[in-house]
Amino acid sequence: MSHADRTSVPAISFEADATLVAELVNDLHNEQTALISADLDIIEQMVDKRVGLLQALGEAANQRYSALAAAGFEANENGMSKWLELLSSPAIDDAWVNFQRQLAQAKELNRLNGVLINKHFQRNQEKLDALQGKAANNTQLYGKNGQAHGGNSSRASFSV
Repeated sequence: MSHADRTSVPAISFEADATLVAELVNDLHNEQTALISADLDIIEQMVDKRVGLLQALGEAANQRYSALAAAGFEANENGMSKWLELLSSPAIDDAWVNFQRQLAQAKELNRLNGVLINKHFQRNQEKLDALQGKAANNTQLYGKNGQAHGGNSSRASFSV
């Protein structure tokens, strides 16, 4: 592409995306703090905000893809890569790399928060099972012959 063609390509910015992802990273940090302290009230309050953030991120990505399509590129990450190659500059490259780092950080925080949520779920399930008497029923005991017997079995059911 000639220099004249290069200047006719519209400017595509990820500033809105980066701002939203930074807000999402902050939100995920807050969620993690609330999960560690098991503050369910704060977690519930964060749900609506998170939905709004994710919708805004989706809209910013759609706008970026529309601008790519209007410039003759594919409206996806492949088109974004080609656009970046064409208009490579230190400022654009740094902005894109920082945006990608923020996305990676958000994904990792989301993964860690999922682990914390799963641990809370497992702990709560164990407590419910204990309250319902299920934990004792699942206890495995082994007889003289090495065969497993349920923990609720009577002593008479073991062969000695």
